[in-house]
Parts: sequence; C-alpha cells; structure tokens
Amino acid sequence: QVQLVESGGGLVQAGGSLRLSCAASGRTLSNYAMGWFRQAPGKEREFVVGIARSGINTAYADSVKGRFTISRDNAKNTVYLQMNSLKPEDTAVYYCAADAGSLYSYSSPRKEVYDYWGQGTQVTVSS
Repeated sequence: QVQLVESGGGLVQAGGSLRLSCAASGRTLSNYAMGWFRQAPGKEREFVVGIARSGINTAYADSVKGRFTISRDNAKNTVYLQMNSLKPEDTAVYYCAADAGSLYSYSSPRKEVYDYWGQGTQVTVSS
C-alpha cells in the first residue's frame, strides 16, 4: 500500500505558476508509474500528465502541453507538477495517482488503471 499526499495548490492569477508536489509513503515510488489528474466542478476527472517508472517517458494532455511539466525524484519519493502560464480553465482539484502495473516506459492516461490516489489539492486560477 502506498499513501499519496498532494500539496502546493492555491490561488493564482492567470499567467502565473504553481508547483504541485505528491509525496509518497509506505512504498517506494520508483515502482510506480505516476499520473496527475484534475477534476473541475461538474466535470469528469481527466488526465493531465503521466510519467513512467523510467522517469524519462512522459505523456501530456493536449490542453497542458508546453505549459506543464512533470518530474519525479525517487530519492525523495516525490513527484512534481510544474504549472506555468496558468489559465482560468486550469481551475480544478488536482490529484496524483500511482499505477503498479504499467510497463517500465509507459504511463497510462486512463484513470481506471491507477491503484492509489491522493486526496487532491485545489488549484484556482483567477482571470
């Protein structure tokens, strides 16, 4: 079992930046592909970005390409999401998730395959 705790959310103006962190305990994160998802009010939870166990292979939703960057520090058991050029439509609760079953160089955009989830952190972007 792995426990995930997100932090770093908050209120920011459009065009600003935030860095989210996802700290893990219980198991080493190097054994998991990691993903960030988000859920806005009244909407489905959607994939934002994923990073494979390799730490090299990443996948981004089209809506965040060029603005968001995922990284992982296995020594700190932490995954990060750097968010730049934020837009009001980025407003949502952001969740990190861990997937034990993906291939070494793959991270899935499907939320159904993720085994563990954090409690989420709110990101609000004002216009």
